[in-house]
Amino acid sequence: MEACHSPQQSNVTSYGATTLAIISLEAFAGMWINAFLVCVLCIAWVKKKTLNSNEKILLLLGCSRFWNLCISWVYSFLLIIYPNYLYVQPTCKFLLSTQNFCYCSSLWFSACLCVFYCIKIANFRNRFFIYLKVKIDRIVPWLLLGSGLSALAVGITSYDIADIQLSNNRNYNRQGYVLKLTNKTDEHFFHVYFIYGFGFVTSFTAVISSALLLLFSLWRHKCKMQKNSINSLSMDAHIKAMKSILSFLVMYSINFAFLILSLISSTKEEKHVVFLSLLFLYAFPSFHSLTLILSNPKLEKTLIRILSYVRCKVCMKHELQ
Repeated sequence: MEACHSPQQSNVTSYGATTLAIISLEAFAGMWINAFLVCVLCIAWVKKKTLNSNEKILLLLGCSRFWNLCISWVYSFLLIIYPNYLYVQPTCKFLLSTQNFCYCSSLWFSACLCVFYCIKIANFRNRFFIYLKVKIDRIVPWLLLGSGLSALAVGITSYDIADIQLSNNRNYNRQGYVLKLTNKTDEHFFHVYFIYGFGFVTSFTAVISSALLLLFSLWRHKCKMQKNSINSLSMDAHIKAMKSILSFLVMYSINFAFLILSLISSTKEEKHVVFLSLLFLYAFPSFHSLTLILSNPKLEKTLIRILSYVRCKVCMKHELQ
């Protein structure tokens, strides 16, 4: 979450221009990847008239990440190029609340996806786990609804706190009604930071627990197949799945660390730490969504087909020239 701090300079510095250029590259790449994910799933939805639980989670995850990257880029663009627009009360409140809603929803939807994979793939003999495996398709809509409501609560809370912060710092000048923002945001945004951090920790705990349980289940099943001298495609599939989960676990852990780091550094106005945090936070939705696409055979074939088509068009243009 980013607070509405007034920039120290109104002119665009080389540091700001470089930051905006890198953020724009990552944001537009992530928007393209998630837009592709959403479009393919929507087309499949129209054709089949229905979506399975996995596709529902992927669809909502792609939508939340697309809009989060879009709104985050708009906020960064205004903050660096046109900072005065953030002094307008509705603009700042709307951007902050919407950005917080989209980001929290993407975190929760990714946690739902990891929990779904764990329950669907892992093999445990616990009665409660077996019950969840049987009822998972009915549980998924409620998980998604709860995730959306939790993210909405964070968005509404940040909107109200931003409204209080901006209302308490009103000032007037000769040019008309302007909002004067102070750097003392810790007291006003403490509740938002607490709720935001609680959402991070809860979603991170769900992801870590699900990933570790799934890794343990796959590793135990692989050991059984090795004892039975089973060396087939199933063994390779289990090893590939374990590597994929392990890479996601590492990626999500780094993302969580940068999220907490960005919250702490934003209150202390440490520019370099915030810059490094933003670089990874903008890159994570792109890399993770791309990983999800490549791990899904249908999505992977569609992506390869589109890239091949684009490559052929480019080659034809070069030949004509």
